[in-house]
Amino acid sequence: MSLQPFHLAIPVYDLNAARNFYTEVFGLEEGRSSEHWVDFDFFGHQLVIHEHLQTPAQQQAHTNAVDGHDVPVPHFGVVLEWSQWEALAERLKSFDIPFLIEPYVRFKGQVGEQGTMFLFDPCGNALEFKAFKDLTQLFAR
Repeated sequence: MSLQPFHLAIPVYDLNAARNFYTEVFGLEEGRSSEHWVDFDFFGHQLVIHEHLQTPAQQQAHTNAVDGHDVPVPHFGVVLEWSQWEALAERLKSFDIPFLIEPYVRFKGQVGEQGTMFLFDPCGNALEFKAFKDLTQLFAR
């Protein structure tokens, strides 16, 4: 199965801080941009940050309980290969990025076992990065 890249546009109330976060912390390549938005290559997908007033979700994220943690809603991210996920966790730690949920293995020993971590960008957008040792379990019940 070949996946097509997704396109996601998110609001940021501080374009410069968000631009720096995604380029410096994540090391993302910047694409097209204007005074009010910036495109990024987000692990092969198109992420666009758009300058916008702070949203209620950015001020205070709603959460749902998952595996004993309060998971922020909404959130977005990508499923990485295990070694990429581990490398990203180490990179984020090297930048002293505070995690909402530290990198850990969720559903350990169960169907759907996965590495996961949650953090916020400088504008309060919640991100999740995960990895499966067995990617065939991505949609397993």
